[in-house]
Amino acid sequence: MLLSQLPEDVLYHILSYLDYTSLSRLSQVCKTIYHFVNRDAVWRKIAKEFLNTGITRNGTDIYPSIPLKERVKAAQNWYDGVCKRAIPLKWKTKLLPWLQLDGDTLFLSQAADIGAHHLRQDSGKLQRNPFEIYSGHTGDVCRFVVTDSHLVSGGSDGRILVHSRRGDMLVELSGHNQEVNCLDSKDGLVISGSRDRTARIWTLTSGCPRDTIPMYDRVWSVAISPTLRTFVTGTACCENFSPLRIWDVERSECVCSLGSEFRRGAGVLDMVFESPFQLFTCSYDTFIRLWDLRLSPRKCVMAWEEPHDSALYCIQTDGNHMIASGSSYYGVVRLWDKRQTECLQFFQLSSHPVSSPVYCLRFNSSHLYAALATSLHSLDFRQNHVCIR
Repeated sequence: MLLSQLPEDVLYHILSYLDYTSLSRLSQVCKTIYHFVNRDAVWRKIAKEFLNTGITRNGTDIYPSIPLKERVKAAQNWYDGVCKRAIPLKWKTKLLPWLQLDGDTLFLSQAADIGAHHLRQDSGKLQRNPFEIYSGHTGDVCRFVVTDSHLVSGGSDGRILVHSRRGDMLVELSGHNQEVNCLDSKDGLVISGSRDRTARIWTLTSGCPRDTIPMYDRVWSVAISPTLRTFVTGTACCENFSPLRIWDVERSECVCSLGSEFRRGAGVLDMVFESPFQLFTCSYDTFIRLWDLRLSPRKCVMAWEEPHDSALYCIQTDGNHMIASGSSYYGVVRLWDKRQTECLQFFQLSSHPVSSPVYCLRFNSSHLYAALATSLHSLDFRQNHVCIR
């Protein structure tokens, strides 16, 4: 009996023992085997072990429209650091830009405005002119969040503006008297943090805060839990308490503090929930930390240290094995494999004497975009690799 004549379930079982190189070679045997091997079901097990294939730890597929074989091909390039670099946008004035990536749209803040740029599906190239501009702030935009229906932004003017995705300004949330350093929004809930040492809880339907929480320290980062029951604040760590605290949304009360090993000034600059029980944070003290919120007491279960003693400004994870971080010197982006303690790859995007932090980074299965003080950088990982043809 020919291999192609075996029952499909038997053939799937046989192929489950092959690695990606063997599968690629097998696909060249004949057209029948080629079409069978290219099915996503064949590559799914392998894809879960690679970096940034869009298969999360719980099995969710983030990019179902892209064949898994193509994503595994790009994933090998992420692991090896094989990419094509470009600078799609530059500007003359030094800014503190922020990014959000939503499908084929990249949102970029520049001074008081936020532009929505199309990304070409075939190449990932950015269209220089935005197709939509979100404006209204009288100062620079510090942070913004894009949801399915809204864009919520906080500025140095102390205001929070809510726009529809079409660009119409819907409501202004007023209450902070200094710049809004951070905010998060999920399912109509908005949490903001400010230099005025308060965190505020809002709803999109009201212009006034539902609750104001004294923080006694500047708030640099916030994140709402996927359960919507709690949120986490990260402060500047200039006072005698942990910069990381978990709060109950309904009662506006502190549930607990995370960690006691932070040194003074080790403020938490960015954080991301990967699940209701897994929180990643990065801070001035050069560490990325993974917190397990199921444990009692809740504690850090793993940490990765930036090897050049640079503060970490931003992080993003792929929901499985990869972390990307942006540091404060020379625009350094690092890729980390959570299964290892050492940095996997790094990319220096600025050079002496022009040194800039990576203020924000975002990635999909094929590209990484990083915002520096005077430019937007793009790393394209869809280059051909010798192992998969």
